Amino acid sequence: MSLTAYVADWTLGLGYDDIPASVRQKAIEHILDGYGLSLSGHDEEGHAIMRHYIATIECKGEVQVFGTPLRTSADAAALVNGLAMHAMDYDDTQLSTNPESVYGLLTHPTTPVLGAASAAAELVGASGRELLVAYVAGIEVACRIADAANPRHYNEGFHSTGTMGAFGAVAAAGKLLKLTREQLIYALGIAAPLGGGFRENFGTMSKPLHAGHAARAGVMAARLAQAGFNATTTILEAKRGFYRAAAGGYEPARIEGKLGKPFFFDDPGISIKPYPSGSLSHPGQDAVLELVREHNIQAEDVEEAIAGTNSAMPNALIYARPQTALEAKFSFPYFLAIAILRHKVGLAEFKDEVVLSPEVQEFLPRCHHVVDPEIDARGFQHMETKITIRMKDGRVFEKTAMAATGHPMKPMTREQLEAKFFECAALAIDTEQARKAADVIWQLDSLKDVSELHRLLAGERD
Repeated sequence: MSLTAYVADWTLGLGYDDIPASVRQKAIEHILDGYGLSLSGHDEEGHAIMRHYIATIECKGEVQVFGTPLRTSADAAALVNGLAMHAMDYDDTQLSTNPESVYGLLTHPTTPVLGAASAAAELVGASGRELLVAYVAGIEVACRIADAANPRHYNEGFHSTGTMGAFGAVAAAGKLLKLTREQLIYALGIAAPLGGGFRENFGTMSKPLHAGHAARAGVMAARLAQAGFNATTTILEAKRGFYRAAAGGYEPARIEGKLGKPFFFDDPGISIKPYPSGSLSHPGQDAVLELVREHNIQAEDVEEAIAGTNSAMPNALIYARPQTALEAKFSFPYFLAIAILRHKVGLAEFKDEVVLSPEVQEFLPRCHHVVDPEIDARGFQHMETKITIRMKDGRVFEKTAMAATGHPMKPMTREQLEAKFFECAALAIDTEQARKAADVIWQLDSLKDVSELHRLLAGERD
């Protein structure tokens, strides 16, 4: 059996009872996170531009755009909602089983998968349980395909959330649309060239577009295949297929026979982000916040603050003096500055006016991202970060962190998950609707029709 056929067969064969209770619970936590994030991007300029664009060109009101009264085609809703989920760079992050993977990270899997799955589920009137199973299937497919790819794919500039996410998106959408085996194999081939993205776009509106476009690719490919459109049947493993062309190859042992054995949610796991910024910085952000709160550090008393990492991390955290909120999401000096100035790091801290405020711009020159030789010698497959804060009175505070809040080793509590959901939801819907939506999501596998949930996420009242 070809690898592509194996992926299709496993996806179509997955049932609710095949999913361990631990995986179902984690999936619901990540779905809560993803739906919240679909509301967090509501005020972002890129999201507003995309909403206006879709409202102009799309007229078929099939599916809800979350946080708005707008209804559009399922394909377009997947794009807009998917873009919103990634707009704040606050979405979950897949860990890697390959020690050669830089940073030990691979994709942001929920955004393209849930973006596609939610649109497809509403389109066909699916239940919450059907959405849950399709979502788990899509996450597993996206994560295993990404995990098996040669690290060259990401290292040389591909944005894996956009490229790998399209496969997870089409698996989820195809399952909900009840494609045949042949149709899903074709759909995987159709989706492969529709996903995409390059890391050079990090820090711009186009980075979340990659994720949204992958979600749309999944729905579009599934619908085209259902209508009779065809493609190659060996898109993953063929000599001129995805792995060879985009990554220079893959490791069969990381995917062949591995789907659901174990589920990626259980091992190695998927992290939920505690901060709306590049995940490489998150262990360090935990550490600096712990220091400033423990010692009540005030900015006027700080001589300098330093984040020491391996030499690969500055290749992604590229802005020393950010001038926009999008740039600030990839700036370790900014993370240090805002944590010390405000003693918190949330959505409110990533606004252009905050980044450009005199207090931030005056403090930034005292904050530095450097390569720590000892950390660098331990390799690039981790996010180990050493924070050093030197005070004007000569005191020095230090803390080293390997993993951040939300990592499988430091999972978020239900209270933390809900706090993040409500922080995001407040940007688009009122508190009462957000509370009702959260309650429904926690009981997702008993929901008869996902449209009920989506009306709440649109801000509709009974």
